[in-house]
Amino acid sequence: MNVECYECGTARKGLETLCSKCGFPFRIYPDFKYRNILKDNFPYIHREISLGECTTPLLRKDQTAFKLDYFQPTYSYKDRGSKTLISFLADKRNEIGPVLSEDSSGNAGASIAAYGSAAGFKVNVFVPETATGPKLDLIRAYGANVTSVSGSREDVRNAAIHDGSFYVGHSVFPEFRDGIRTLAYELFNQYNGKLPSAIYIPTSAGTLLIGVYEGFRHLLESGEIERIPSLIACQPDLMSPIKAALLGEVYKPSGKNSLADALVTERSPLLRPLVRILREHGSTITVSEEEIIEARTRLAHSGIFTEYSSAVAYAASLKHNVEVEKTIILTGNGLKNAF
Repeated sequence: MNVECYECGTARKGLETLCSKCGFPFRIYPDFKYRNILKDNFPYIHREISLGECTTPLLRKDQTAFKLDYFQPTYSYKDRGSKTLISFLADKRNEIGPVLSEDSSGNAGASIAAYGSAAGFKVNVFVPETATGPKLDLIRAYGANVTSVSGSREDVRNAAIHDGSFYVGHSVFPEFRDGIRTLAYELFNQYNGKLPSAIYIPTSAGTLLIGVYEGFRHLLESGEIERIPSLIACQPDLMSPIKAALLGEVYKPSGKNSLADALVTERSPLLRPLVRILREHGSTITVSEEEIIEARTRLAHSGIFTEYSSAVAYAASLKHNVEVEKTIILTGNGLKNAF
């Protein structure tokens, strides 16, 4: 495996999350061909911390398929990253200490709390002061210490970084993002190698979209697929920094909160690599709050219950209205939203 800076190519020396030369995150990429046994594509993991993960269902309806990725132990796709990251860190306890810190609006905090606890770590999760409801309850249920922080999402992140424990921020730790390669591998196998034209992905900091891209890139470079599907970054109108970046505009926050409370990152450290990927392999679509509500309702009435943030991807696919085979990534269970 190779681990290097996204921007300048400097090799990572230890467990640092940002390059000492340019300050950008690192990326992990395999230097071997894709292996059919999924865990063999992660040779740096020596002991898996597992909570019973499985291949999540792919529900097909006409030309649209729904990847129900909330069928994970903590009910969100974040478990793919947490399993990989915590498994990697479990063997480094003497180096990093017994306490981990994380910043999260909900799903990642619950996931890190669960896997961290399973590995024997104490976990401190820092959340925005606006965080309430089932997600917060879930974080506490897994035994994590929860601290509410006033201010911006960046203020929450800074509080976690300066906690004094080992910071495992999911948006910058490369092993977390690398674990999401498994989603691309699963789609490859579920489609028997014939991937859809477009994949709609709820996008905040970009960990999910970049992780999926890296999985498809590995498959492409291994000769398993002929192309990478079009990756569509889906965001609420109220939180749309990716759209502004692709247009070359300065992002101006709306100052309003979206129902899609998992898609709140306005200054992602991954924005530059994310924009490069989208310019070559995709695009972005933003949707209104009304469109999010309508999409979630339509999903529920068809028997699929997701959180609002997942419904953003479905709303974007409806708005796109292109006649191609498409896959919608549904990332979180609907029970995570208060009614």
